[in-house]
Order: sequence, then structure tokens, then C-alpha cells
Amino acid sequence: MSQGNNADLDRPEAGLTYLLVDGENIDATLGQGILGRRPRPDERPRWDRVKRFAEERWGRPVTALFFLACHNDLPMSFVQALMAVGYKPVPLSGPYDVKVVDVAIQRTLQAIRERAADVMLVSHDGDFLADMAALADGRRLAALGFTEFRNAGFAELGGVELLDLEYDVHAFTEPLNRLRIIPIEEFDPAAFL
Repeated sequence: MSQGNNADLDRPEAGLTYLLVDGENIDATLGQGILGRRPRPDERPRWDRVKRFAEERWGRPVTALFFLACHNDLPMSFVQALMAVGYKPVPLSGPYDVKVVDVAIQRTLQAIRERAADVMLVSHDGDFLADMAALADGRRLAALGFTEFRNAGFAELGGVELLDLEYDVHAFTEPLNRLRIIPIEEFDPAAFL
């Protein structure tokens, strides 16, 4: 959003947050990095909580886009579940050597530059750093994921909130088995006994 330009406030997307979910990245990180196996449905983020968090965090309406690679088939039950909680699924296909989700998210971030809207990106992927940096023009930006797996470049971008899916967003129904640095005011010895 251009600072000091009131014309931006008259645009239809002014006051809107785009929530862009890199479904592959989050699922792979959860499975390989945290669980050590493919996550069960009950171990995946509750996407309705993520969308609600985005709405409440910045107090604006959210357009939630969930990007997923669908080379041979559309996971219809998952797509319907996403739609039921207010997401617009973006099923993509392409050559197997092309990261179709990354390409689509990059193009979406580039298109958002022309809009007076904020962005929350749910991914750990450093492929989005340049496009997020280009959006750092006064609008609100956030990167959501697992802190220990987030590309370090996000911390170097000025003005990007870094939020944890488990600890800040509370996107999971059960605690994940993660090792993290615990602020002393949050330390509960019972969790270790």
C-alpha cells in the first residue's frame, strides 16, 4: 500500500489481506522435519484456525488461497474441506521438473504489488524472498510457518512479521514434538517430568 496515497483506499482490495498457503511446503516440513513420517489428517494444521487468525490478527477480511500440486488427480475431499472453511483452492499441474506451486505463488505475489492489500504467506521457502521484499512498501506482511524451518532470509526482510503456526496461530489440535527455546516466563517443568 503506498504510504500517503489516499487513492489506494478507494480501490476494491484496500483493507484486504491475502493469505497464501504453500500447502506442499507446510506438509513436507511437518512430515519430514517434525513427525518423520507422512502426517495423518488429524496432525495437519486446522486451516480454518489459520484463516481466522489472519482475520483477527489484522482485523480485516481475508482472501485465502491454498496452492496445491495436482499432477494426476484432484484430492476432492480435501478441496471440498478447504472450500467449506473459506479457502479458494488453487490446484496446479505442469511438468514434473517445475515447482508449479512456487511459480504460482511467485506470480500471485507479483500481481499483489498492483493492489492495496496486505499479505500473509504460509511457507518456509526462500524462493519467495524477493517477491516479499518487493511488497515491503508500507503494507503489512507476515510469514507463517515453523520457526526452526523458516528460511533465514525472512528475518532479514524489514517489516515482515514472523509467526509460528503452532505457538502463535494455534493451528494444531495436539502439541507437536518440537524442540524450541523456551522463554523463562513460559517454562512449565511439568511438561518435562
